[in-house]
Amino acid sequence: MNTRIYNVRILTMEEGKKIFRGEVWIEGDTITYVGEKRETPKMTWDKEIDGQGNLLMPGFKNAHTHSAMTFLRSHADDMKLDEWLNTRVFPAEAKLTGEDIYWLNKLAFMEYLTSGVTAAFDMYLNKPAIERAVQDTGFRVVICESINDFGGTIEEVEADYKKYNQDPSRLLSYQLGFHAEYTTGRNLMEGLAGLAKKYELPVYVHCSETKKEVDDCRTRTGMTPVAYMDSLGLFNYGGGLFHGVHMDEEDFEIMKKRGLYEITNPASNLKLASGIAPIKKYLENEIPVAIGTDGPASNNCLDMFREMFLVTGLQKAICDDPQAVPAEEVLKMATVNGAHAMGIPECDVIAEGKKADLILIDLFQPNMQPLQNIEKNLVYSGSKQNVKMTMIAGKVLYQNGEFYLDSSKEEIFEKAQESARRILG
Repeated sequence: MNTRIYNVRILTMEEGKKIFRGEVWIEGDTITYVGEKRETPKMTWDKEIDGQGNLLMPGFKNAHTHSAMTFLRSHADDMKLDEWLNTRVFPAEAKLTGEDIYWLNKLAFMEYLTSGVTAAFDMYLNKPAIERAVQDTGFRVVICESINDFGGTIEEVEADYKKYNQDPSRLLSYQLGFHAEYTTGRNLMEGLAGLAKKYELPVYVHCSETKKEVDDCRTRTGMTPVAYMDSLGLFNYGGGLFHGVHMDEEDFEIMKKRGLYEITNPASNLKLASGIAPIKKYLENEIPVAIGTDGPASNNCLDMFREMFLVTGLQKAICDDPQAVPAEEVLKMATVNGAHAMGIPECDVIAEGKKADLILIDLFQPNMQPLQNIEKNLVYSGSKQNVKMTMIAGKVLYQNGEFYLDSSKEEIFEKAQESARRILG
């Protein structure tokens, strides 16, 4: 399909490039022209979209989530993390079927689309169900492996790495990871480190989310989780930490040396009282930061606008510095950095040769006026109500409140409700 999007303001997210008026041409899933209006070649457009002066920008990348946990939304709230996991989450997850996970993913995809999210770094159960949901909807997912002592082998991880990186469209891809240091034995972590070395791959993990997690690891190993996992060779080829709330100076040094990403989840960390990640400190140490919502059991919504505001607002408060983590830096975290952290750099900016994962932002809503600084408006006053269109791989999946998926929203809602009712009673 050939698509032309015209009469738009364009925020490419390329370094140093300002917003300008122009148009974007797309052939299939790839951007072929970005620039000012010009005469089109002898080409038949399958679709022409008049942007009506609104903002076209790269979609947000949700760099850490557990999509199918939609069934636990507002079920396991107001609890401490360890109690939350062991008494509510793990027992409920044991009852999930592949069919549940398929429909629960589709519900999450709908919510991502309304929030301008065009890709999710998803760490969850039953990869075939995730694959099927991606194939049927056209949503982009990077699977993050979640092996731990309760399930999975190194042989299975290696097979999944080969299997889920075969999609030529890259709508589905796969990265090495494991659940956490406290759920994964040394032998398994060393096996994963060996696999990372064999293929020169990054590794991703929940890390330093709570003070208790860090203290317990020090008691067991004499090291912080970051230092302990690094000593096993897990981060020799980079990767990322989900949460990274309770850190010390050595942790920052390791992260910088290894090229690790910090993937912050402020709403989840606040709701579970885990703490506030030191984002300003990461930036001062030249450690790249991306943003995730975490799962809908701990957040409870999948809204990148809320996450962006919390990333900057919390740092300004805890650092007593209104200049901490400016809006432009947060936008980079939510788009460019997220794409790089997830291993999909072809989706980072609007430029020729990049994938057409784009969103159209309604600038003619009260919360966006006057148009004095659009980037700051997005972070400080923007909301889901401003997302007019979400396009992934050149296909419009959401526009003006309507979804263009393989299933109706009513069917997805009904299936998700059935799963929640059966599992949770």
